[in-house]
Amino acid sequence: MKRRDFITAFLGGATTLSAWALAARAQQAAMPVIGFLDRGSPVGMESNLAGFHKGLAESGYTEGKNVVIEYRWAQNQAARLPALAAELVHLPVAVIAATRSSTPAQSAKAATSTIPIVFQTGGDPIKDGLVASLNRPGGNLTGATRLTTELVSKRLGVLLQVAPKATTIGMIVNPNGVQADIQVQEMQEAARLSGLKLYVVRASNDRELGEAFATFAQSGADALIEGSDPFFLDRRKQIVALTLSHKIPTIFFERDSVVDGGLMTYSANFADSFRQVGAYVGRILKGEKPADLPVLQPTKFDLIINLKTAKLIGLTIPPTLLALADEVIE
Repeated sequence: MKRRDFITAFLGGATTLSAWALAARAQQAAMPVIGFLDRGSPVGMESNLAGFHKGLAESGYTEGKNVVIEYRWAQNQAARLPALAAELVHLPVAVIAATRSSTPAQSAKAATSTIPIVFQTGGDPIKDGLVASLNRPGGNLTGATRLTTELVSKRLGVLLQVAPKATTIGMIVNPNGVQADIQVQEMQEAARLSGLKLYVVRASNDRELGEAFATFAQSGADALIEGSDPFFLDRRKQIVALTLSHKIPTIFFERDSVVDGGLMTYSANFADSFRQVGAYVGRILKGEKPADLPVLQPTKFDLIINLKTAKLIGLTIPPTLLALADEVIE
């Protein structure tokens, strides 16, 4: 082959390669982009993310095939959320999934009034200022709630099965939490109906957490209920360690604490809640509007028991309760 012919062939091939690369980039750019904003880290999120992808698949979306997902993790530093939400808005993304508490959704809401936001929270989305009502959210937000507050009294019933002789129940809440007063009211009524004394301690920093457990010991609390609040999520290992050192039977409001050594939890199924979020994200990508999609409530609930922890604190779990457990950690 002559040098001129070789150069021509080479340049023609390069042009073909360049065109192919541009076409590939254009195809990727044509894919809708989902922003995923979470208050924590991806550690331990495998089942939740699987649920989210399952929900997306219900509308025919698969990450990397016909949709792109941009993940932003706040690493349990709530102060980072506004900047991370702004990043997603400026990309831009077609929809934002804001998960595991109201704070990511609030940050996303502050960052945009036009991009659809699908939240996943344990609190009351109306009282958290996310939607106008559950049936008709209005605005650019909708999502799923895990009804964490409404489960407070049910957690007491589960806890009494492992501490049937309890007369005094301790409850720890974050006084700065939006749902603190409501949760205390729910527990006061539940304790009254069960003929129990309720001892509430408030803690909003590390020092107060340590003091809270000393107070529970002095008050003679036989068992403990953890109030639902992101502050406790961020310090779950510290709280679990305190429950173990004081050997106080404790029921937590979410699964991660039990995986980290806490005794038990009764809560909405997180993976299914993430599936609900993924399903709504897919429907919005198909053209539906958040304002027309009612806030979803949980359909599955999990009782999770850490049997190893029960043995460490000298507690026997009734066989009837073990039989009801959705997951037993040994």
